[in-house]
Amino acid sequence: MRIVSRFAPPLLLMGVIFFLSAQPDLNSGLGSWDTILRKLAHMAVFGLLWFLWWRALAYDPNRRISVLITIAYAVTDELHQTTVDGRHGAPADVLIDSAGIALAMLVVHVHGRRRRSDSVAA
Repeated sequence: MRIVSRFAPPLLLMGVIFFLSAQPDLNSGLGSWDTILRKLAHMAVFGLLWFLWWRALAYDPNRRISVLITIAYAVTDELHQTTVDGRHGAPADVLIDSAGIALAMLVVHVHGRRRRSDSVAA
């Protein structure tokens, strides 16, 4: 049961990403803000997806497997979008998703460092 509880969150988020990518048009009508907000959302969602995979894989210290899974999913997400009317896949979006992964990894690293220094000080 623990395996299901660890793997359910990243798989569920992947399902949500797939569902949203299947929508023909998600334009909010906000012009250039739409693009900026969408790219920030991509970064946040793929950063979260990396974190969930890292957690599901028992906080693998080298983090490679969770990074590879998340980037591979970013690539398949862009490929999926090429099959949806009104959408297009872009390699630049994989880079944006990867930036979100990198930021999430940085947050985890900094948070872990702070926790270690707090426990040493105590």
